[in-house]
Amino acid sequence: MRLGISGTYSSGKTLTAMAVAHYTGLPRTRARTMREILPDAAPGKTLEECTAAELIQMIVIRHVERVVHETNLASGFVSDGSSLQEWIYGSIRVVVGINPNASAHLRAGDQVERTEELRFFEDVMAELGRAMKRHVKGSFDAFVHLRNELPLAADGHRPVNDLFRTMADEELVRTLDELGIPHHEVGGAIEQRLERIADLHDLVPVMPVERAVELARAEYAGLDTRDEARRAADLAGNPA
Repeated sequence: MRLGISGTYSSGKTLTAMAVAHYTGLPRTRARTMREILPDAAPGKTLEECTAAELIQMIVIRHVERVVHETNLASGFVSDGSSLQEWIYGSIRVVVGINPNASAHLRAGDQVERTEELRFFEDVMAELGRAMKRHVKGSFDAFVHLRNELPLAADGHRPVNDLFRTMADEELVRTLDELGIPHHEVGGAIEQRLERIADLHDLVPVMPVERAVELARAEYAGLDTRDEARRAADLAGNPA
């Protein structure tokens, strides 16, 4: 089973993917997050400060890393998202701007001024989308889409913008429908999610659900979730 955990910002993808791996024994794919890629791709910048070109670089880097890990685990894996995530997050920036936080005032149906940079960015994202859809179509057997039911975390690495979040969530589901990949929506507490995911895909648990959640929470607690400014300040020994 090659299973993707789909969902937008703050939907619980990472914790759920970790827990599914512990609960079912499926190996979890590894790919650096945007916050991990950012220091090399755009040193000293936060995600909000990145240019369109820098965003494209990070999207391509993460896609390539996903492809490598998914190929190496072709017999089965659980993945925290897919390349569709990065492509859709980029595509929506054509509507809300390269820095979505600067356009948080937009209402549904509105869009920012279409600059020359945004027009070029739109063309690039359209072409990347074709390649990434082909990859996902051939690399995943099924997806679980997590309901958009948790509060949005304002951590410097995701747009604190409910319009962006809603647009991304809707586009993810539309794209899975377009690709014809089986997908089910799952919600509720993490324990409920795990039991439902295993039941939907005939996955046999290898440990009690409570133990799987405990291990996943411990693993998640070890992630570096600092934004770039906080990380740089900590490394320098200075308060942010």
